[in-house]
Amino acid sequence: MSTFVPGIDLSRRLHDEVVRPIIEARLPGLAYAAGLLGRGSEVLGFDDQMSTDHDGGPRLLLFLGERDVEAGAGDVVRGAMPPTHDGRPVELEVHNLRGWFRDELALDVAREIEVADWLTLPEHVLATVVAGEVFHDDVGLGEVRDRLAWYPRDVWLYLLATGWWRIHPEANLVGRAGHVGDDLGSALIGSRLVTEMMRLCFLMERRYPPYPKWFGTAFARLDNGPDLMPALTAVVRAENWQARQAALGEAYRRLASVHDRLGLTEAVPLETVRMWDRPFEVPWADFPGLLHAEIRDPQVLAVAEQFPLGPVDRFRELLSPPRNRRRLRRVLDADEIRPPRSPGAAG
Repeated sequence: MSTFVPGIDLSRRLHDEVVRPIIEARLPGLAYAAGLLGRGSEVLGFDDQMSTDHDGGPRLLLFLGERDVEAGAGDVVRGAMPPTHDGRPVELEVHNLRGWFRDELALDVAREIEVADWLTLPEHVLATVVAGEVFHDDVGLGEVRDRLAWYPRDVWLYLLATGWWRIHPEANLVGRAGHVGDDLGSALIGSRLVTEMMRLCFLMERRYPPYPKWFGTAFARLDNGPDLMPALTAVVRAENWQARQAALGEAYRRLASVHDRLGLTEAVPLETVRMWDRPFEVPWADFPGLLHAEIRDPQVLAVAEQFPLGPVDRFRELLSPPRNRRRLRRVLDADEIRPPRSPGAAG
């Protein structure tokens, strides 16, 4: 019976025991970076024995300067690599640093990352390019990963504000749908709100959520995940709208406590809202307004004024191939969305 070895450990061994000695012997002085990032459960640290049924061999990304790639330095390394003792294939990917990020994100990392970039970069892809591990770096891979590690503060504030707005307007619909006997519809709305609350928790903890297969697993490992899990699970398992509404309220209150601990805005008490005196109780605090008031970047303010409530940050998931990101970026083009004028501006 084979013993499972995490993919990140296999990759590290591949570099330390094979690739680095080859480079030192055959290409002394070669500037390179090596690590494991990008696709794969092993990059996120979620791989297990089942993961080895495909792409189970050691895998390593080797980043070289453009001239070294063209000169065939990667071929020299590949040609000198011995077979593995257990017969598993070795995957050595050779890339130019700038080209790899262009392929993964349709982003030129040699230039400034703009607000429109941040709002069109898929979060689950960002998660894979900043996760994993870098074993050696002479070419600036770590610097690029540091730049992409999290949003600029004002972009973050905007995303938090829109996250809160995606929760409150639909919270009363859980009760409204259930009240007319549509428990399936009520459950669907509740489940969607659970997803939005989980995404908001990722935002609060400055963590990019992964793609759906590992979304719940990653959430459970957040600092606040265990505290929120009981209430969120109760929403999903509720047998009627009243229990679902109560569980959503408890989850909202716990999220509000997480927000207050961030210290981004003043702490405000929650109130219970009953729209038109209907029997649907929804907790509420104006977190979106408080967060919006803290934004200073003119370009972020321009986006926030154009898209104050909607999931503008979520439309980036619609067109997954990186090359399509430029289409999304046009929506946030500076020529179309201009910063708000100051009160004294002539017009």
